[in-house]
This record gives sequence, structure tokens and C-alpha cells, in this order.
Amino acid sequence: MRRLLIFAVLSATAADLPAGLRKARDAQDRPALDKLAADASAAAQAKANDPAALYSAAIHELVRAEVAMELRDKNGARSAAESGIRAAEKAVALKPDSGEYHRVLGALCGQVIPANPLAGLRYGRCALDEVNKAVELSPKSPLVYLSRGVGNYYLPPSFGGGPDLALKDIDKALQLDPKDADAWLWKGIVLRKMNRNADARQAISQSQKLNPARVWTKQQLEKTPEK
Repeated sequence: MRRLLIFAVLSATAADLPAGLRKARDAQDRPALDKLAADASAAAQAKANDPAALYSAAIHELVRAEVAMELRDKNGARSAAESGIRAAEKAVALKPDSGEYHRVLGALCGQVIPANPLAGLRYGRCALDEVNKAVELSPKSPLVYLSRGVGNYYLPPSFGGGPDLALKDIDKALQLDPKDADAWLWKGIVLRKMNRNADARQAISQSQKLNPARVWTKQQLEKTPEK
């Protein structure tokens, strides 16, 4: 049960989000995110058999859930994630060979759990299986390694995770894409957990240089000790 629950905070971690969606995410602008997600959902409903439209709806809901979690709104995250899961499941069914579609479905499943731990067995298994499937299908995608790294960050070593494994996956993501601001941010968060505060600040500062607009990055830098 604990192993499944730990994967509850897999994030969007998408370096290639649409410009408007990324801007709203970075600013934690929830009204804008709600409008963008509603538009994406309407487009998906109009193209019910278009996996790309369904994926777009899913990623918009994933970002809504991510920002809700940043703002400690667990119920808001759950609601957005549940909406996104429906779209992601349809996208995966239509295009099962897409590692990115599996990654997003896994991340959405994880976002349901914080507001409802009893859902851990169902959605936790989905999160684990889908992210592992994403790595299998897309071994050259930095996003899948970052998603797995975030999961391992929350999974204690006694349950097969821990910061060392998380750092390994995140470093793999950065090897594939050295300019991924999200990966630098999570590297800093992991290093902070390892009490390597100076290195953590350097990594988070690099994330801020690559994407200075993201509010959450600024918040993480402010809470990281200098030494």
C-alpha cells in the first residue's frame, strides 16, 4: 500500500507544454488554467476518436492538478486528475504505443491519491505501471525519466526508491535534455533532501535561469538553505 501511495505527486514535467498553458502554470494562474482546460476538453469531445485531442485534454488537466497541489488544494488536484484520466485512458486505448500518453496517464493517476488515500491501491498501481510502460516505450524521452525520478524521490529506500535512485533518473533526463528547467528544479529538490543544500541551490538557480517565470521555482529556492 505504501509503495503505491508514494507515487501520488508525479507532475506534468513537460518541457514542451503549449505556450499559453505553460505561462498559466508558471504563474499559478488557476482561472486561466480552468479556461484552457475547458477549451481542450470541448475540442476532445468534438473529436472523440482523435488521440491527439484527447491527449491535449489530459495534459491540460494534469497541469491543473499540478498547480492545485503546489497550492495545497488536494481536492482540486483530485477533481482535475479524475477528469484527465478519462481522456488519457481513451488516448492510450487509441494509441497504445505512445510512451508519452502512458506517462501522462500514470501521472494523472498519481494526482488522485493525496485527496483520497483509500484510492491508493487502484490509482497507485496505475501510476506505477503506466510510468514504467512509458520508460519501456520511450527510453530516449527525458520526461519519462523525470516522472520516474519524481516518484522515486517520494518512495523510501526500504520500498525500493529513495533520493539516490531519484537523482539517477533525473540526471538521465538532464543528459537527454540539459535545458529542461523542470528537471533542474527537481534535481535541486532531491539534493536538498540529501542535505546537499549548496548543490541544491545551484540546481534550482539553474532552473530559474532557464525559466524565470515559474513561481514554484522561486518558492523552492527561497526555502532551500544556503549551506
